[in-house]
Amino acid sequence: MLERGEVANSWRRERWESLRLLTPNWQSRLPGLHYDGPDRDGYMSMREVITFIERFATVSRAPVRTATEVLSLCRVDGGYQLATSGGPIRCRAVVIATGACNVPVVPSVREAVPDSVTQLTPFDYRWPDLLPDGGVLVVGASATGVQLADELRRSGRPVVLSVGEHVRLPRTYRGRDVLWWMDACGVWDQRHDEVDDLDRARRLPSPQLIGTPERRTLDLDALSASGVELVGRLAGLRDGRALFSGGLRNVVALADLKLDRLLDTFDEWAGTTGVDGAPERFPPTRLADSARLQLDLTRGEIRTIVWATGYRPDYSWLDVPVLDGKGRLRHHGGVVDSPGLYALGLPLLRRRRSTFIHGIEDDARAVVDHLAGHLAARL
Repeated sequence: MLERGEVANSWRRERWESLRLLTPNWQSRLPGLHYDGPDRDGYMSMREVITFIERFATVSRAPVRTATEVLSLCRVDGGYQLATSGGPIRCRAVVIATGACNVPVVPSVREAVPDSVTQLTPFDYRWPDLLPDGGVLVVGASATGVQLADELRRSGRPVVLSVGEHVRLPRTYRGRDVLWWMDACGVWDQRHDEVDDLDRARRLPSPQLIGTPERRTLDLDALSASGVELVGRLAGLRDGRALFSGGLRNVVALADLKLDRLLDTFDEWAGTTGVDGAPERFPPTRLADSARLQLDLTRGEIRTIVWATGYRPDYSWLDVPVLDGKGRLRHHGGVVDSPGLYALGLPLLRRRRSTFIHGIEDDARAVVDHLAGHLAARL
C-alpha cells in the first residue's frame, strides 16, 4: 500500500479544523474495527477520524509505505510499472484507491475576480480567523458550502451563499438520524447496475448535512435564520461584478420535492416493518421576496471568496488510456478498462454507499474477487 504522506494524510492536511463526519459513529466501521466509544450517535471529529484510521492500519497490519508518492503508472509486459518517489515498482495488478476528492474544482471565472478579493478552496481553509476581515462569498451549497457558510457566519462575518443544485436533508427524521433511514430501508444498497442514469447519480451533490453534538439540521432555512444571505447560482463575472442566476426559487423547489419523495420512501418502508414514529413533512424552503442578481466585488463588501464547488479525482499520473473524454475513469463496478487495473472509493462504484467508510467493504470484496480471478487466469 503506497501513501504519499502519512496514514490518513488527507484528513491531516486537507480538512478544516472543525470538520466532523456526516455519518454517525455507529456507521464508522472497517473489517475488524468499529467505533467503541461512548457516543454511538455522535459524529467523529477530524482528529478522531485520524486516530480511527491509524488504529485500522495497526489492527490490519497493512504493509503501508508512507512518504511514497506515485509519479506515474504505465503498462509493461502484461503488468504495470510505477514510478514512485521511493523508486520503481513492477506488479501484475494495481488498485487505484486515491478517492474522488483529490483536487478542488474551481470554475474558470475565478480569473476575473478582482485582486483585492482573497480566493480559497476548502483545501486552503482552516478556520475563520485566518481570513481577511470583512464579508465572504461562499460559492456552492452542498455539504461543504453550507458548513463553511455556517461557521463563517457564526464567527460574526457577513456571508453570502451562492446556491445551485443541492440535496436537502434533515439531520433527524422520526427520532432517528436520517442516515439510519437511508441504511435501514436499503437506499444505500442500490447497485450501480440498478440505477437509471448512472452518470448523473455519480455526480449528485453531497447532501446538506453537518455532524454536531446537538444533531442539528443545517439547510437553507437554518442559514437564512442565522443571517446568511442566499443568492442564485454564480453565472459569471463581469467588470468586477458577480452575476447570479435568477432561478433560485426553482432550484430550491426541486430540492424540496426530492426531499418529500425520499421521506415517502422512508414512511412506506416504516409502514411495512412496524417502525414507530409519526410521518413528518417539512415546510418549503423560505426565500426572500427577491434575491440580488449581482454583487460588486470591487466595493469591499466581499473580501474573500470560498469556492465550495466540488472536487475531482487526480489522474495526472496515470499513463494508461483508461479515461473518457471528460477525464473520468472508465470502469464497471471498479473493474477498470485495462486488465489488472481496479478502482475503489469512487462515488457509486458498486453501491450508493461506496464512498462511506463503512460502505467500501462489499465493494472491496467484489473487486478483490475479480483481481484474484485475473491473477489465477494468468498463472
